[in-house]
Amino acid sequence: MAIAGLLPRLSVFRSLGALGIRYFQSAYSLDKLYPDSVHRSSEENIQDLIDIPVDRLSISYSKSSGPGGQNVNKVNTKAEIRFHLASADWIPEVARQKISVQHKNRINRDGELIVTSQVSRYQMRNLADCLDKIQAMISEANERPKPVSKEDVKLRQIRLENMNRERLRQKKINSSVKRSRSICLD
Repeated sequence: MAIAGLLPRLSVFRSLGALGIRYFQSAYSLDKLYPDSVHRSSEENIQDLIDIPVDRLSISYSKSSGPGGQNVNKVNTKAEIRFHLASADWIPEVARQKISVQHKNRINRDGELIVTSQVSRYQMRNLADCLDKIQAMISEANERPKPVSKEDVKLRQIRLENMNRERLRQKKINSSVKRSRSICLD
């Protein structure tokens, strides 16, 4: 199937009414294909989701080594998505830098981020999985660490002191056991 034929079906955006937030939701998204799975809930992380312009992605299919029996040898079901990470202006700059460090093994010499999926015997499910992986990478790169409260710092300090006390106590016990085993030859 040509990529141009895919674009109208994949670029389905939904608005969230009063929130006015738009997010990518493919007609072949994993939430629709696997409704009972424990995948990310669309209501939980809506602020983290970023529009993925499918027309800027290079989508290709190849033969998969995954499930499918003899069908594996005949049908191109493995989905592969490539895009140039440095010029992906739809990803925030900070997130692009984090992705380039965290996923450096997925970036080729040309600077393209390559995401593949062959978990299913269906082409569209693998494509949806690739898009979900990209969305997860972006969400993970956009996460900011929680600020540490004074109570947490105090609690960590108390735990560290207790661990050190216990370690020293165990060392003394071990030392006394070894001392009691030694034989005095004088």
